[in-house]
Amino acid sequence: MTSSNKSGIIKTMPNTVFEPSPGLDPRKFQDPHFTAKGDRRAVVALTNLRTLWFNTGSLCNITCLNCYMDSSPTNDRLAYLALAEVEGYLDEIETEGLGVEEIAFTGGEPFMNRDLPDMIELALERGFRVLVLTNAMKPLLNKRDRLVAILKRHPGNLTLRVSIDHFTPTKHEAVRGEATWAPMIEALKWLAENGFRITVAGRTCWNETEDAARRGYAEFFASHSIPINADDPAALVLFPEMDTAADVPEITTHCWDILGVAPEQMMCATSRMIVKHRGANAPTVVPCTLLPYDKAFELGQGLAQAAKTVQLNHPHCAKFCVLGGASCSPE
Repeated sequence: MTSSNKSGIIKTMPNTVFEPSPGLDPRKFQDPHFTAKGDRRAVVALTNLRTLWFNTGSLCNITCLNCYMDSSPTNDRLAYLALAEVEGYLDEIETEGLGVEEIAFTGGEPFMNRDLPDMIELALERGFRVLVLTNAMKPLLNKRDRLVAILKRHPGNLTLRVSIDHFTPTKHEAVRGEATWAPMIEALKWLAENGFRITVAGRTCWNETEDAARRGYAEFFASHSIPINADDPAALVLFPEMDTAADVPEITTHCWDILGVAPEQMMCATSRMIVKHRGANAPTVVPCTLLPYDKAFELGQGLAQAAKTVQLNHPHCAKFCVLGGASCSPE
């Protein structure tokens, strides 16, 4: 449902339910259409739905420092998606003639969902490229036989993006916890040895330049015979930090020209994500991977009704996408 406010602006999404952190100006990100200073808030229209994400559930086998999803062994705010639910959205893509090219799976740790291998295979059978985000630990290793079988049937269209927060064990484990490096290395080597297409996601919280980080990862990849080009930003994605305790600016319509970026470059211009809240009867659609919990960003249950303009009314929109220039999408 849409409505107009006294300024005549059509509301395409409800008011935010985002609650500011102590470090953020409490006046910010409260009105979906105007910033705290009264400027018109920037929006992003869906230009074409190229990537459909599925959040397979918020549970994870580890607890990471500053995880934007707050994933952990106890966070089950997002329920496990079922294979039939994924299939329903793939059917909708076909019946509606949507131009989706990639299906991507995230979590939590996606491999904790027992249906994930079937979901991967279903998407590959439908002709999509598939991306899976993973910490490459025991949940993945437990499904080695099935993954090898899938790769043999669908070579070339499956990519696994492994989270490696730093190229040194000490700093990686400073984020992911003690004893997380060795199992990740085991799975990473296994993926490489078995011919899987691998990319890596790193972090930029280490007070080092991007060039230094890429050199460090390049040496790490070479030392473990991992076939990844560290200079390729699609093969090694270095994500900006999203410190929820920090103050961030709001993005106005004037910021596009000031920053030299276009709304069409934002993740929500070409992506949507499916989530299922614990206790809900059905999944819902949200604009992107960064906003799985905020009810204000729910766009409906179907993909057709989710083709709405998105107000950039959340700190992650500013910090990660607009100012950070980052995207979780495969390309």
